[in-house]
Amino acid sequence: MTPDLGTRSPRSTLRRVGAHAAAWPWWVQIALIYIAARLVSACIFMAAALQQGVNPWFPPTPDYWNFITIWDGRWYAEAASNGYPSVLPLNASGNVAENSWAFYALFPYLARALGALTGLATLPALTTIAMVAGLGAAMVVYKLFREYTGRRTALWAVVFFSTFPVSPILQVPYAESLNILLLAGSLLLVVRRKYLAAMPVVLLMCLSRPTGVPFAAMVGVLLLNRLWRRFGRRPELTTVPRELAAPALRDLASLTGLVAVSVAGALAWPAIAWAVTGDPLAYTKTETVWRGDDLVPFKPWFETGQMLFGPVLGTLAPFLFVAVFALMMLSKPVRALGTELRLWCTCYMAYLLAFLHPQTSTFRMLLPLFPLALSAAWLSRSKAYRGTVVVMFVLLQIVWIVWLWAWAPLPGGGDYPP
Repeated sequence: MTPDLGTRSPRSTLRRVGAHAAAWPWWVQIALIYIAARLVSACIFMAAALQQGVNPWFPPTPDYWNFITIWDGRWYAEAASNGYPSVLPLNASGNVAENSWAFYALFPYLARALGALTGLATLPALTTIAMVAGLGAAMVVYKLFREYTGRRTALWAVVFFSTFPVSPILQVPYAESLNILLLAGSLLLVVRRKYLAAMPVVLLMCLSRPTGVPFAAMVGVLLLNRLWRRFGRRPELTTVPRELAAPALRDLASLTGLVAVSVAGALAWPAIAWAVTGDPLAYTKTETVWRGDDLVPFKPWFETGQMLFGPVLGTLAPFLFVAVFALMMLSKPVRALGTELRLWCTCYMAYLLAFLHPQTSTFRMLLPLFPLALSAAWLSRSKAYRGTVVVMFVLLQIVWIVWLWAWAPLPGGGDYPP
């Protein structure tokens, strides 16, 4: 007897659709997840744009395409259109003024090349590269996660990555999406121990955003770990997991080369700024303009802590933060990430603690910790848990866009940057 299709429940229909979608190629699944997430973010952007008042860039109530090009997008457009100054500009006080040396060259120069090939204006070219790179980043992140887990959990981890509260930054003309694409590719090659193939990817990554220093630290510590396993004490067991096995000399030589390339890449942009301007501190001086004082490692965290919590609790706050992060890194879901990804997360957070001036932009700076999305997916297989995380992330996207992306002056002057 032919079943009555009209009586089929919505739940059974969803199950059939889900079973059909599960048979699609992985890249189609990732593309649909990522595009759906970006459409949700676009709706939030458009709703926030309707409430945007007077601002430094355009008339109130801009359209979507104008609204997403504000903040650092204008600096990248300046670098793409006019390059970088050979003489550092000075403000009225005689100090270095804000300038494009704070923004690494790979992203704007790719936009310049795309514009030359297609005739696109600078900001649309920047936006196009950001969107395409974001999609590519989601696919490489999925392949990286598949090194550690099955398809379903890896898909959920990509959902978390794609809906993270600051994930809207992946569809605006910022370099984050390009950097995450190159970072995920570098980590994937390191995890697969393809160190020679990782070298050009790492160099490009180092020219996209300032992630070269923590990456160099990560592969440096990884090299020390591998050297100790090769020449130090060895496990007594005759059969050990791959992660504990003594590495071959060829792997050690390749990893040593990757460390050297990573260090060179981390120093490349400051060296280029020095060569062009003649000032060895050109990049550092420019980078510290936005924080208003000289770079002193770790100091800004204590100052911000004291400002928020008072002289006693504020001094203890950074230590408490480090303790909480250390406990998280020792938790079972994070330990399952393996040596390379745990080292990356640790080195990157240490880099932020040493050099970042904590402010509202700090939330955006947390995106390179994306491997923790896999740990979050491992925390529970419950659909209720995973669905709740996604809903919470989308709600926090609304908070991030309305609070930080939409421009509003502070009563005392200035603004909260995203």
